[in-house]
Amino acid sequence: MNNSGAAAGSRWLLVGLGLLIALIGLGLAGGGGYLVTLGGSGYFLLMGLAMFVSGLLIAKRKPAGAWLYGVALVLTAIWAVWDAGLEYWPLVSRVLTFAVIGLVVALIYPQLARASGVTPGRGAYGLAGLLGIGVVATLAYMFVPTHVVKSSSEPAVTPVAPGDEQKDWAHWGNTTAGNRFAALDQINKGNIDKLQVAWTFHTGDIPESNGSGAEDQNTPLQIGDTVYVCTAYGKVFSLDADTGAQRWKFDPQGSGPNWQRCRGLGYFDSHTSAQPAAPATCAKRLFLPTGDARLIALDAETGAPCDGFGDHGTVDLKTDMGEVKSGYYQQTSTPLVAGNVVIVGGRVADNFSTGEPPGVVRAFDVHSGELVWAWDPGNPNTTKRPPPGETYTRGTPNVWSAMSYDAKLGLVYMPTGNATPDFFAGERTALDDKWSSSIVAIDVKTGQVRWHFQTTHHDLWDFDLPAQPLLYDIPDGKGGLQPALAQVTKQGEIFLLNRETGVPIARVEERPVPQGNVPGERYSPTQPFSVDMPSIGNQQLTESDMWGATPFDQLMCRIQFKGMRHQGVYTPPGLDRALQFPGSLGGMNWGSVSVDPNTHYMFVNDMRLGLANYMIPRDKIAAGASGIEMGVVPQAGTPFGAMRERFLSAAGIPCQKPPFGTMSAIDLKTHKLVWQVPVGTVEDTGPLGIRMHMPIPIGMPTLGASLATQSGLLFFAGTQDFYLRAFDTGNGNEIWKSRLPVGSQSGPMTYVSPKTGTQYIVLTAGGARQSPDRGDYVIAYALPKK
Repeated sequence: MNNSGAAAGSRWLLVGLGLLIALIGLGLAGGGGYLVTLGGSGYFLLMGLAMFVSGLLIAKRKPAGAWLYGVALVLTAIWAVWDAGLEYWPLVSRVLTFAVIGLVVALIYPQLARASGVTPGRGAYGLAGLLGIGVVATLAYMFVPTHVVKSSSEPAVTPVAPGDEQKDWAHWGNTTAGNRFAALDQINKGNIDKLQVAWTFHTGDIPESNGSGAEDQNTPLQIGDTVYVCTAYGKVFSLDADTGAQRWKFDPQGSGPNWQRCRGLGYFDSHTSAQPAAPATCAKRLFLPTGDARLIALDAETGAPCDGFGDHGTVDLKTDMGEVKSGYYQQTSTPLVAGNVVIVGGRVADNFSTGEPPGVVRAFDVHSGELVWAWDPGNPNTTKRPPPGETYTRGTPNVWSAMSYDAKLGLVYMPTGNATPDFFAGERTALDDKWSSSIVAIDVKTGQVRWHFQTTHHDLWDFDLPAQPLLYDIPDGKGGLQPALAQVTKQGEIFLLNRETGVPIARVEERPVPQGNVPGERYSPTQPFSVDMPSIGNQQLTESDMWGATPFDQLMCRIQFKGMRHQGVYTPPGLDRALQFPGSLGGMNWGSVSVDPNTHYMFVNDMRLGLANYMIPRDKIAAGASGIEMGVVPQAGTPFGAMRERFLSAAGIPCQKPPFGTMSAIDLKTHKLVWQVPVGTVEDTGPLGIRMHMPIPIGMPTLGASLATQSGLLFFAGTQDFYLRAFDTGNGNEIWKSRLPVGSQSGPMTYVSPKTGTQYIVLTAGGARQSPDRGDYVIAYALPKK
């Protein structure tokens, strides 16, 4: 190319670059100006104007354009540190994009200088080199795992004493205490790098991601040399613990329009019960909850229904419930086997109407299926079946998550939901308000309430208790132990109570909370805060907490934020657009916790997703409104429906700063947060749902259960990327991971085969919550055979 051609090319390059910078600046200035009118930061307006003028000057081939941009970039860096501190992800959002533009401007500066008749030096290239190094280093650091909270010390690992090894995984949470801890150490920190897939089984029952809400969230059971799994559609498989070979299969022939899942099975062994002799058949039995509201007892040896239980093996849970529309009442969580009774609650469809099916909890005889007792939250006089012609009280608080049981105290601990609808509660009764969003301790023999503790008063946020209570004995400071109960919540609070009395062990304060003004509603003036336990991911957000992958979606998130009312965790729903953080998914959810009794560390995973909501007058609700998790819900029977939307950027990224999901260790002796790490990468997700294929450990929303072992390992798979991970329980470092064929919401479990002496880690993989990829995998890991 001759000199004239090169000059023309250079001229058009500068014109094009300048106009691009000017257009970017114009967009920033427009959005920034609107943000200022909302009372927000003036930075984006000023930076947009600077870029607009800078771009026009560059298009005119004026070196002053580059100088102006350089000054604006330096001021941006100063503002970013002032606004966000020295946190990596907030600074990246504010500075990186502008730094890349600055790098390009530095590279073209010599052309600007020559265009103005000045001989350029080499300083611009040196500056470009420094910016390039900074950009590359910043991008590289994205892949470096970084603790939110680092541990200051690490406890020693206690070996499992001979004879103390765990024998079976007989309950959803391993024990009825829900500890998800295994006293096994064959797989340990010294050899986990050798862990590999030992066998894989396909159920053939893939939970379809077609809007039906089917999800695989199972934790398998293991009894002796057999593993039991259930699928989202309720099929049960018995597998050889060493090979994964199928022994039997049971299909309940169930159906349901939505929310299909089987989180776990119940198990009962007649040989360990108080009855004189075990029956000839069904001495060991499984209890299967179905999505169409049945409780089925199966012979654990053959898979055949236990004929003497209920009606040829089945108890119809719709009995005495009144009208139950399809999908309005179903079983989604594991039944609790507590002594000689099996106890079930039930999921009630949220937000369709008042007067939905009852939230009654019932205990059935494990042998006969006869009703032993019922707890009707709306009628304390109904202790078994209601009088003829009547039903259990409709629309009452339910127990949809897993329950716990203390055999020594004879108490069952039930985490209750709230009386539906969730976001308008003016119609609720005094008993609804009494029992909603509470831990209720029930006498296992009589069904009578011993005590209860409420975690949210007059719940307007869907802060129902989502997790199995952890029963754990903690040091009392006097050389003894006290019986404790730890309950995690959607609002990021953790309550630590004496499980014999319900009295808080860790201090709880009633604090004033914002009051609303929706006609016909009433508001609790205070809410309980567990002030002596760590709060997880529930800080009150400010504009500076807004985030985006670039400054542009950060600006849009700031505009969203300033256009909403946000008053902290208990921001009441209103007719205006309000921000609830955490949202109704949590915080913490159904996966519950695990604990290591040797260190007293409790492990908690969370998600951090805000919810934008507002009430809609009844006459404005469109026909057919039926948002299950998001969208417009009708709340028929009340004056208002409600809109619910995730607080996301236009790119589908949470609007608040990362992490969006973490794993935390809490010392139950000291009540202190020991360590906290982001969990999950964007490898299998990303903006607009496009997979980034990059293992950037930003910390994504989690949904699932963890597993702690005595070898100092914590296993977890409930992330949005497709991995089973192991963390060092002492410091939170990720020390191993294995790629899964699809994502998993399963709770990993572990056992040692009584035949071979091999320790296995087993989980199911049916798909991550936000991924369209689905599967039917049961996967077992073990060390290589010697």
